[in-house]
Amino acid sequence: MIRLAIQKSGRLNKGSLNLLTDCGISIENGEDQLKVSARNFPIEIFFLRNSDIPQYLKDGVVDLAIVGENLLKEKELKLKVIEKLGFSSCRTSIAVPNNVQFNGIQDLDGKRIATSYPNTVNSFLKKNKIKADLHIINGSVEIAPNIGLADAICDIVSTGSTLFKNNLKEVIKIDESQAVLVKGNNLKNEKLSYIEKLQFRVQAVLRAKKSKYILLNAPNNKIKSISSILPVLKSPTVLPLAQEGWSSLHSVINDQDFWEVIDQLKEAGAEDILVCPIEKMVL
Repeated sequence: MIRLAIQKSGRLNKGSLNLLTDCGISIENGEDQLKVSARNFPIEIFFLRNSDIPQYLKDGVVDLAIVGENLLKEKELKLKVIEKLGFSSCRTSIAVPNNVQFNGIQDLDGKRIATSYPNTVNSFLKKNKIKADLHIINGSVEIAPNIGLADAICDIVSTGSTLFKNNLKEVIKIDESQAVLVKGNNLKNEKLSYIEKLQFRVQAVLRAKKSKYILLNAPNNKIKSISSILPVLKSPTVLPLAQEGWSSLHSVINDQDFWEVIDQLKEAGAEDILVCPIEKMVL
């Protein structure tokens, strides 16, 4: 049995639960439950406060955790990231009031900065040889400039809507972050075996999210040129059509390159192109 910690509430909670569901892991988490067991996989899910998760992992209370990269960097704990999960993307940024003219990083010298990430900010300021006073606040950092507590803030930004609502503007991006799967230290072989099985499922889900299944028709004399365009794992599947001289090609393309590849395929003679989502992709 392995123990996985996820956010009890917040921006990572839903994405973590969706990932487990996509991995075929069935859990029933009622309201206010802090620990549940999966019905069809040897795993217990711990619902914990986000800021506490890295320490629980370091202390061996849990074996795995889904957290934001930004939190790992802030806690400065030596924990191994085994998979980047691609959801809950955000950035750690410095923001100032809209009415403040900001000319560059030197403008922070001697200023007061409110933040929930003091280690991250201190490291950034030290690297850039800036001296500033930090006010450590747990939550609602954006209000600090409006009540005269700080000249600037450093916080997590995703869409920027919270900054906009509080009359703040983003001026410096310190780092980028996403949800990651993190492993504890000194785990026994049995647990490592279960973790490998879970990671295998996670990788299959992540590959599928980044890929599309493509089917197209093409004249037989165009198959070679069309096949060279398709970024396939081995080679495309080629099936003869009822219409003589034509075949159907099946393959996988990268979702990020979708439109570029489609344009190239059409120019090469592909017709009747059909693109479908992939649920799982196992190598």
